[in-house]
Amino acid sequence: MAAILMAEDPQRALEHARAAKDRAGRVGVVRETAGVAAYHAVEWKEALAELRAARRISGGPGMLAVMADCERGLGRPEKAIELARSEEAKQLDNESKTELAIVAAGARRDMGQIDEALVELETQDLNPDREDFEAARLFYAYADALVEAGRKDDAKVWFTRCAKIDVDQMLDARERIEELSK
Repeated sequence: MAAILMAEDPQRALEHARAAKDRAGRVGVVRETAGVAAYHAVEWKEALAELRAARRISGGPGMLAVMADCERGLGRPEKAIELARSEEAKQLDNESKTELAIVAAGARRDMGQIDEALVELETQDLNPDREDFEAARLFYAYADALVEAGRKDDAKVWFTRCAKIDVDQMLDARERIEELSK
């Protein structure tokens, strides 16, 4: 039930996830669901605690990007960077590594380290011929960081690449291009 409600009513999803945790708190997927529900409900501390518990129960490096984003939400971007540099991060699949790099770049931006944020993203596969949605998210994050670095023309190029992939307009790349063209 929590997973069904997550997008439309995160608070109610969290209530269901908490109830499930009360009944099956030693099951990794239950704790992970509780963590993701707390994340969507913007309950960073609870989300982080639940995701850590899920990892202790199940093992593996899963949900590292979400955990790092929780650290950012708690005002601890340096902890997000620490997670991105951890041994567990090296075990992630490519998609999860990209997601973690996006979060790490955001943490760098939180600390005013714009050039370092760009480097975080440049370590990923910025091949402009990619057409997967993960590429759209990466291109968008890169373009957004370029804007903050004052490189608006470069940003327009990357927002355009993002928009080409994002045909369902899940991201606001087209609006960002218009904004930068004014």
